Amino acid sequence: MNAEYEIRRFEPAAPGEPGYPEAVAWDSAVSFGFHEERSTDERVQESINRSRVDGAVFTGAYQTGQPAPHSLGSEVPVATFGSQQSTLNIGFGRLLDAHLITGVTVRTSHRRRGLLRRMMTEDLALAKGTGIAIAALTASEASIYGRFGFGMATAEQSITVDTGAKFRLEHVRAGTVEVVDPKVLLELAPQVFARVHGEQPGSIGRQEFYRQVAAGVTSREGGPDAKVKAALHYAPDGTPDGTVDGTVDGTVDGYVSYRFGGWDKTPATMEIIDLVAATPAAYLELWQYLAAIDLVERITWNEAPVDNPLTWALTDPRCVAASNPRDLLWLRILDVRQALEARHFAAEGTLVLKVTDGLSLTAGTFALEVQGGTARVTASTEAPDLELDIAALSSIYLGAVNPVSLAAANKVREHTAGAAFLAARLFAVERPAHCLTHF
Repeated sequence: MNAEYEIRRFEPAAPGEPGYPEAVAWDSAVSFGFHEERSTDERVQESINRSRVDGAVFTGAYQTGQPAPHSLGSEVPVATFGSQQSTLNIGFGRLLDAHLITGVTVRTSHRRRGLLRRMMTEDLALAKGTGIAIAALTASEASIYGRFGFGMATAEQSITVDTGAKFRLEHVRAGTVEVVDPKVLLELAPQVFARVHGEQPGSIGRQEFYRQVAAGVTSREGGPDAKVKAALHYAPDGTPDGTVDGTVDGTVDGYVSYRFGGWDKTPATMEIIDLVAATPAAYLELWQYLAAIDLVERITWNEAPVDNPLTWALTDPRCVAASNPRDLLWLRILDVRQALEARHFAAEGTLVLKVTDGLSLTAGTFALEVQGGTARVTASTEAPDLELDIAALSSIYLGAVNPVSLAAANKVREHTAGAAFLAARLFAVERPAHCLTHF
């Protein structure tokens, strides 16, 4: 253990409380690590308040000795690590408690001191000790987290949609779309997302930040965004109720938050900030609305699913130009038995899995027996059908990564012919896994 540094974990304090300066220093270190501009005191306070709402825990590595002359003081952590609890949709409407990791930074001048490994291993062990079966993160660099047992589990892509004359959706109109004051999303966005979260495999419960961004109260650049516009989709049996405060009845099943890209962009472009739809009809109707906006020829969205229904619903699928397909959600199983038994499985069968784990949190040989969609997981002394590390098992857990592909890449060793294909059938979920939430 490196005596030059002290690891401290704490819950962020509110302004005026004794621990608030420590939270400010931690937040500032994270901003520095992600190359963000210096925030005003007001914005730092807003960020910390959101972390408090989310139940976040801050971890920092602090120098125990005297820092170099003129360098940042010892009250500013040289490495940061944040965590909070949420839920993960693991398919077929099941939500599993998940340990989310965020805000991971190490100051350039203090790298290669084992700080990230120390914070990560301690944090994962603590999470497992509380009964959490799975951890999750979104990675700024894809090469970092595999060594800690994380595997890529979902992907996303950027899309540019041509909404000119060739844009035509082949669908039956269902419901209506109305423009609203974006502020109504402070209340409605969490309600709509809750429906999606309960149905979408790969979904992570959202943080306070999301409803504020959708409503334009804050932005990813910091501060409010006066350009934000919003529209709601109402299911066929509902219309706005006309109340003064702009709320609607319970039939809202989708929303889109968006802004104009500016007249200096050619062609004129509308940028989606957040698009959440609880039904396929709502999803397509919101796209129909966006495509009909006057004076706009293009829509962009940076968080689109790789398997996108919009492409298949268009008469000319080439209206959608996809780019930059990339990993999003990374998972790390902390307890193999608990995680597998929490799932519903799409097929029946038995597999013996030999799982290795570099952090020694959940290694072993396990017999996975599935009947009627329910799994029974036991320790086994039999020869394994599949041999894989915990990162590979975490990748296939949501059904978005095919074990056959991992076997071809030597990430899974198949000792029984056809075992990888059986695993693919077992781990399949009812719709393509997708995560709408960055954290």
